[in-house]
Amino acid sequence: MRAFYSVLFCVLFLACGESKKEDNQTYLPASNGNLNTISVVADNILWEGNVGENIRNIFAAPLNGLPTEEPMFNMKQIPTQVFDGFAARSRIVLKIEKGVDATVKVVNNAFAKPQTVVVVGGKTDQEIITQLKENRDKIIDAFNKEEVKEKLRRINLSLLADEEMEKALGITIDIPSAYRISKADDDFFWIRKNLKNNKTIELMLYEVPLETLSQGDSTIVDIVKMRDNITKTKIPGEDGIYMSVEDAYTPSMFTTIIDNKPAYEVRGMWEMNGFTMAGPFITYAIEDKINNRYLVADGYVYAPSLEKRDYIFELESMIKSIEIK
Repeated sequence: MRAFYSVLFCVLFLACGESKKEDNQTYLPASNGNLNTISVVADNILWEGNVGENIRNIFAAPLNGLPTEEPMFNMKQIPTQVFDGFAARSRIVLKIEKGVDATVKVVNNAFAKPQTVVVVGGKTDQEIITQLKENRDKIIDAFNKEEVKEKLRRINLSLLADEEMEKALGITIDIPSAYRISKADDDFFWIRKNLKNNKTIELMLYEVPLETLSQGDSTIVDIVKMRDNITKTKIPGEDGIYMSVEDAYTPSMFTTIIDNKPAYEVRGMWEMNGFTMAGPFITYAIEDKINNRYLVADGYVYAPSLEKRDYIFELESMIKSIEIK
C-alpha cells in the first residue's frame, strides 16, 4: 500500500505540473481597442518624421468607395518605452524597430488574445519605409482579418433567425438580430437595419448563373449591369424610381477569397434615379462552380451626414462570414 500511494502521489504531482505549465503557456489577457484602430509603437522621432508620414499615408489613406474621405484605419501612437501592460493589449499593433535587419513579421497573440502584431524593422529610416511600402497589402490584409474576426465575434452575440433564407440559398451567414428580412423570394433576399432619422444599412443576397459575368476587362461592366437589373426589378420605387450605380463615380474592383472560393469585390457609389438619394455600396460575387452560380452579396448604406466607413465594414464582415453548403 505504501508503494501504491507513492506512485499515486508522483502521478498527481506530475499531472499538476503539466497543467500549470500549460496554463502558463496559454494564458494571455484579453485584447482591447476600437475596431479598425492601429496602435503604432514607434519612438517619437520616428513618428514625427518620414517614417510616421509614410505610415499615415499607407494606413490612414482614404477608403475606396466612400462619398467623403474617411481613413482605412484610425491610428494612435505609443512611444516604445511605454509599450507595456494595458498599452500592449491593443488588438492590432504596428511595431517599428530601428537599428535591426530589414524585416516584416506578423505575430499572433504576442501580448494579448486575440491580437495581430506586425513588426517592421530596418537599420535606417529608408529601410523601414521600403519595408512598409513593399509589404503594404500583406500588413493591411493581416489587420483586416483580425478586425473582421472581432466584428463577427460581436455579431454572434445576438444573431438574426434566418434559417429559411439560409436553406433557400444553400449558405450560412452571420447577421445581427438588429436586421430584419424585408423581402424574401426563392432566390432573392433583402435584409435591412434602420438607423435614426430614416437612415438604413441594407443587404441583398441573390444568385445568378456563372455565365452572367464574363472574365477580363468587361467583368466590372457585367457586375454593374447585374446590380442595376436586380435593384430595378426586385426593389423598385414608385414612379419608376430605382437604385443604380452612380455614373460619375467609377467603382473599384478587386479579387479576393471567401469560403475558400474566388470572388470579385466591388466598391462604389449608388444613386437613386429620379430622386435625390445616394450612398456607398460593396458587392461580392462568389464563384460557386459546384452549383453553377455566383452567389452575390450586395450591401449598401443610406446615411447622409454620417460617417459611413464602419457601416460598410459591418456589411463586409457579415458577407465574409458566408459559407456555401
